[in-house]
Amino acid sequence: MSLDTRDTRDTLDLPVPDPGLHEEERFTDSDEAAGRRAYRQVVGLLAAVPVLAITFVVVYFAVPADAQLVLFGSAFKAHPVLLGLTGGVAVLAIGVALIHWARTIMGDQDVVEERHPAGSSAEARQAAAAVFAEGVEQSGIGRRKLIGMGLAGGVGILAVPAVVMLADMGPWPTAAVRAETIERTIWAQAVRIVNDVNNLPVKAAEVELGQLINAQPENLHELQESDPVAYQREKAKAALIVVRMDPAAIRIPASRQDWQVDGILAYSKICTHVGCPISLWEQQTHHLLCPCHQSTFDLANSGVVVFGPAARSLPQLPIMVDDEGFLVARSDFTVPVGPSYFERDSSRDFKEGDD
Repeated sequence: MSLDTRDTRDTLDLPVPDPGLHEEERFTDSDEAAGRRAYRQVVGLLAAVPVLAITFVVVYFAVPADAQLVLFGSAFKAHPVLLGLTGGVAVLAIGVALIHWARTIMGDQDVVEERHPAGSSAEARQAAAAVFAEGVEQSGIGRRKLIGMGLAGGVGILAVPAVVMLADMGPWPTAAVRAETIERTIWAQAVRIVNDVNNLPVKAAEVELGQLINAQPENLHELQESDPVAYQREKAKAALIVVRMDPAAIRIPASRQDWQVDGILAYSKICTHVGCPISLWEQQTHHLLCPCHQSTFDLANSGVVVFGPAARSLPQLPIMVDDEGFLVARSDFTVPVGPSYFERDSSRDFKEGDD
């Protein structure tokens, strides 16, 4: 592109003479056969994109995840290799087609751009529109419509592999999947509450007034060696805090009278805001503070939020004592623990004034 400096070039001693505008006929314009050949090549590249995209989807579903390819004496997992090849070559084909189109089919003319103020006038905008229309005309897309159709189809169908890849983000969160995953923990009737430091069961008579204990379910350790991934997943959901308060100083709704043992209550340790673990306990006010964003829960009033961004009360675990006096769960949590999510039903969460 050449900038017009005619206002100053007549008065300046330029080291290089003004070459002026250079126009040369493109070989595909002078050679009709070459033009048709370039056209077919561009269309062929764009036509390969849907084939590669569909192959990507077929590979994704048809090739086993553990299949291997032996290349140059080394074994590679077939899935990432084939997906990378089909998806990568599809994107490459679009790029090569666009470059080939620009170099061999689009018009090849120098353009003069007059210097102008930063703010465009109406005439300048009209001129820009005219230049754009001229560019469209020079691109040849009006006469060679298959290029435009191929480009639109190629770019559009590349969305299919991207959508298919979303399946790797995890199972679709249907009600059944949620009920078996994020909406349940391994707490169940008669599961003992154990200290999360030494895994010793917690005896009700030994919990002191004002004490807070970080706890977890006794059956959690069974997963530690058999399934380490499941162990970490279940530990994150089942983390518990146990506190003891003066029964006369706490408000216990009628529906939760049997959820506590002589002022001992158990709550989820996971903040309902973004899921941070909580254990900052203020004995005098009976408030539990989240260290991440300062959400504050009143454990003397069923875990309701008294400050901060959290929008839901802290889930409470119904507890009782077994025949040996150890604290055990009556059941799992009655509501999902942790932060909210789009599909979550919050109608069962405890609210101020519930009985």
